[in-house]
Amino acid sequence: MEKGTAGENPTRINKYACACAIVASMISIIFGYDTGVMSGAMIFVKKEFHISDVKTEVLAGILNLCALIGSLSAGRTSDYVGRRYTIVIASILFFLGSVVMGYGPNYTILLLGRCIAGVGVGFALMIAPVYSAEVSSPSTRGFLSSLPEIGISTGILLGYLSNYVFAGLPLRIGWRIMLGLAAIPSVFLAIGILKMPESPRWLIMKGRLREGKEIMYKVSNSPEEAEFRLREVKRNLGMDENCDDDVVKISDSVKKQDEGVWKELLLKPTKSLQRILLAGIGIHFFEHATGIEAVILYSHRIFAKAGVHDHKHQILATCGVGLTKFSFIVLSTILIDRVGRRKLVLTSVSGMVLALTGLGTFLTLAEQSGGKLVWTLVLSIITTYSYVAFFNVGLAPVTWVYTAEIFPLRYRGLGVGIGVAVNRLMNATVSMTFLSMMSAMTIAGVFFMFAGISVIALIFFYFFLPETKGKSLEEMEALFTKSKDSKNVRKEVEIGNH
Repeated sequence: MEKGTAGENPTRINKYACACAIVASMISIIFGYDTGVMSGAMIFVKKEFHISDVKTEVLAGILNLCALIGSLSAGRTSDYVGRRYTIVIASILFFLGSVVMGYGPNYTILLLGRCIAGVGVGFALMIAPVYSAEVSSPSTRGFLSSLPEIGISTGILLGYLSNYVFAGLPLRIGWRIMLGLAAIPSVFLAIGILKMPESPRWLIMKGRLREGKEIMYKVSNSPEEAEFRLREVKRNLGMDENCDDDVVKISDSVKKQDEGVWKELLLKPTKSLQRILLAGIGIHFFEHATGIEAVILYSHRIFAKAGVHDHKHQILATCGVGLTKFSFIVLSTILIDRVGRRKLVLTSVSGMVLALTGLGTFLTLAEQSGGKLVWTLVLSIITTYSYVAFFNVGLAPVTWVYTAEIFPLRYRGLGVGIGVAVNRLMNATVSMTFLSMMSAMTIAGVFFMFAGISVIALIFFYFFLPETKGKSLEEMEALFTKSKDSKNVRKEVEIGNH
C-alpha cells in the first residue's frame, strides 16, 4: 500500500467519484467540439466572407485569447460559488456562444460568438480537472483527472466528423450548422450538472464539514479512507483534524488570508510554492508552444502542402488526426497511474521531437517535388499522426492532471487558473500566427522550430517535474520542498499519517 493512501483499496475505482468526474468532463466535450469544428468550418467561412489569412488566424485564435478572461476569473469564481456552479456558468457561456456563431450573418458577429464561447473555454479548462482531482483518491486521481482530456479529444473528433458530414450542404447553411450544434448539449449539461455533488474539499474549505464529510464518504472506498482524507484536508487548511462539528465558522483571519492568496502565490511565495508555480506555468506553456494547435486547426493546410488537394479528402485525413488523438488519450488514462506522470511526459516529448523532425523533413521534400511524390505524402501523414499520438499519450493529459494536483487547496483555484491562462495565451499565439509563420519560413521550417522547442521542453520537464503518482493532494507542497525542509515536512506528513 502506498504511503498516504491508508484505508484505501488501490485497485478499485469508486463508482460515485467516477460518475462525478465523467459528468464534469462533459463540458470538455463541448470545448473540444468548438475547437475541432472550426478546422473545417474555416474553409467554408473563408469562401463565404472572402476573408484573408490574417482574418482566418484571428477567427481561429480568438477563442483561446478570450479564454484568458475566463481562466483568470474562473479560479476565484470557483472559490466563491463552488466548483459545481462554475461548470454551470461555463455551460451557459458555451450555449450563448454557439447560438451567436450559428447565426453568424457576418465576420464580426461570428467573432463575437467565438469570443463568448472562448470565455466559457477558460472556465471549462480550469474547473473540470480541478473538480475531478478533488473527488478522486490518490491511486485513481490520474485516471479520473484525465477524463476531461478524453472529453476534449472526443469533442475534437466529433467536430471533425461534423465537418465531413455537413460539408456537402449549401455554403450558407453547412458551416452554420457545424458551429451552432454545440448549443444543444450545453443546455442538457447545465441542467444535469445541478444533480452533481459539490467538491468535498471546497465544502470543508468553506466550513461546511457535515456536507463535506457526507460526500467524502461517497467518493471513498471505505470509511477508513474517507476519514483519512478528511483529516488531511482539515490539517492542510489549519483546522483541528479531530473537529466533528456540522459547521465551522471561518475566522476573519482565515478570510483575510484567502483574500491575500494572490499576494502569497505571486508576490511572496514560499520556496515550495515558487517551484510549484514554475512547474505549473512551465508545463502549460510547453503544451502549446510545441505546436499541437497548428495540427488541430490547420491540418487541412498541412495535408494540402503534402499533396492532398481535394477539400473533402483533406477533411477526411483530418478525421484521422481526431481518431489518433482520441485513441492515444484513452491509452494514456490506463498508463498515467501505472507508469507515473514524469515517465509518461518524458517519453511523450521525446517521441514528439522525432515526429516533428520527420514531419519537417518530409514536408520539405514534398514542397520541393510540388506534392507529386506519393511516398513523401504518405510519410507526412504518418509523421503528423505520430506527433499527435506521442503528444496525447503523455503531455496532453499530464498537463491537466499535474496542475490540478500540485497546488495546495487554498491556492488551487488561482494556481490552476494562472496555468490555464498561460495555456490559452500560447494556444492563441500559435493559432493566430501559424499561417503567417508558414509564409515567412515555410511550413517545414515552422515544424522544425516546434521540434527545437520540444527539446527545450524535455530539458525543463527532466529538471523541474518531480513524480506525483500515488501522493495525496495534501502531500504536494512537501514534494516540492528540497533538502532539509523536505525532510522536515515529510516527517510531519508521516507523523500525521500515523
